[in-house]
Amino acid sequence: MPFRHVITAATLDKMATGGSRHCCLKMRTRLKAMLWLLPCVSLALLVTEGNALECYCFGSCPDGSFNGTCTAPPDSDCFSAVEEVLNPETGQLEPERTYGCLPSEEGSIMWCKAHLVPHKLPKSIACCRESDLCNKYLKPMYRKRTDDEYGPTVYLYKDPYLQIVIFVVVLGVAACLVVIGYIFYSRHKKALESRSFFASGCHEPFLPIDEGGPCLKDLIEHSITSGSGSGLPQLVQRTIARQIQMIESIGKGRYGEVWKAHWRGEYVAVKVFFTTDEASWLRETDIYQTMLLRHDNILGFVASDIRGTGSWTQMLLITNFHERGSLHDYLSTHALDPDDAVRLAHSAACGLSHLHIEIIGKQGKPAIAHRDIKSKNILVKKDGTCAIADFGLAVRFSSEANELDIAVNPRVGTKRYMAPEVLDETLVPSHFDSYRMADMYSFGLVLWEITLRCIVDGAVEEYRIPYHDVVPSDPSFEDMRKVVCVDNARPQLPKRWSSSQVTQCLSKLMQECWHQRPGVRLTALRVKKSLARLLVENNSIGGKMV
Repeated sequence: MPFRHVITAATLDKMATGGSRHCCLKMRTRLKAMLWLLPCVSLALLVTEGNALECYCFGSCPDGSFNGTCTAPPDSDCFSAVEEVLNPETGQLEPERTYGCLPSEEGSIMWCKAHLVPHKLPKSIACCRESDLCNKYLKPMYRKRTDDEYGPTVYLYKDPYLQIVIFVVVLGVAACLVVIGYIFYSRHKKALESRSFFASGCHEPFLPIDEGGPCLKDLIEHSITSGSGSGLPQLVQRTIARQIQMIESIGKGRYGEVWKAHWRGEYVAVKVFFTTDEASWLRETDIYQTMLLRHDNILGFVASDIRGTGSWTQMLLITNFHERGSLHDYLSTHALDPDDAVRLAHSAACGLSHLHIEIIGKQGKPAIAHRDIKSKNILVKKDGTCAIADFGLAVRFSSEANELDIAVNPRVGTKRYMAPEVLDETLVPSHFDSYRMADMYSFGLVLWEITLRCIVDGAVEEYRIPYHDVVPSDPSFEDMRKVVCVDNARPQLPKRWSSSQVTQCLSKLMQECWHQRPGVRLTALRVKKSLARLLVENNSIGGKMV
């Protein structure tokens, strides 16, 4: 407010009467001077106060206020600024304007010149001090950026959350690529180690690799005549296992992988078990070395061994090699004459009968139930006969010791071929005959597969697996239980089979094998004799029985 003070003449007279005349004159002179100076001082204060600059503010107001006005410092400016920013709602780059007061004079100069310097984000600023709120109507605009000038740029870094998301996504993708790369590298490394391991064989074989030495047949015959017939001596087995040369992989299954290999001019099959299926390898090795097990219709056992390096271990089971493969594969590609069908069925029954029969004596053979009879576990030999393989689930029984030998194995049989009593859990596990009768049910399904490919009246059915039309490709226990136990269904028999004596006989045998009641089913010996008689009758008329 202007400073005001009034001095009257009466006041001056009173002051004059209280002192000497000289003093009063000096005082009067000074007071008059003050009287003239006070209005000037007041006017100067009014002018100074009236020159404070008021600016319009928006987006850059002091004290965090949203918009309004602000007072600029002395000799400072008002400003209006614009900057190109990303609108998160539209995803477009748009101008954003702010208004306010600049700092002190020195800082104001730098701010007002800032738009002359290149920026990564386009921006501009304008300053003024002509009048209050002069910046409210200033509309500076930046120069539009071009890709040729700056190159394509994405301004996503303005959003810190989006930046974090992008970083996390990139990091996650990189981690996944590293994991996938490591998995592929590990598998490739194991494959190389496996192949090099197979190729190198043993560093110090027990026997020299002599192509002129005894062949497998000679070694096996010698072991049968001079020993118990339970297989080659362990030392010879280990020697063979270390001398084999792997050629190619010919099959894979749930237990492991089968390779075609070479030893002393002969081909052998090598089953390489997964390390998780050690129980099957132990059991099959044990069964194969059972006394008097060797038979023409049981896959010939050669050797068994574990070998490996510090980082790689292989459980090997070496057997005879049959290039025609499994019965399943053979039937898929071959139609059968009646005599071929009977020969396959009879030879398979011979092998199963030899397993089931117990030979009493000092060097006898216990009865063995296979527990996983199916066409994939039966091999076709070069002469058109069968050989039963895969004894990883087999069970042995000795009547003299009254001992049932069931190995602990997490594997189970093939659900599609399981007998009704296995599916509904009514099988008596302490009775060996229960396992033999379950084998006969499965063998009945194998007979159906063989007969399905038998040529009758010049026509033949396409190969199919049992229950292909009522259960999925990988049926569950419940699927099979409903079909086999509840519905009491069995594979369909084509009507054309009734027109051939061979297929009629095979049809009757398979139906008696897969009967619902285990006690009614035929034994393997009975099926073997029936098929032998059919084989003789067929051969007696030149194999043209129809």
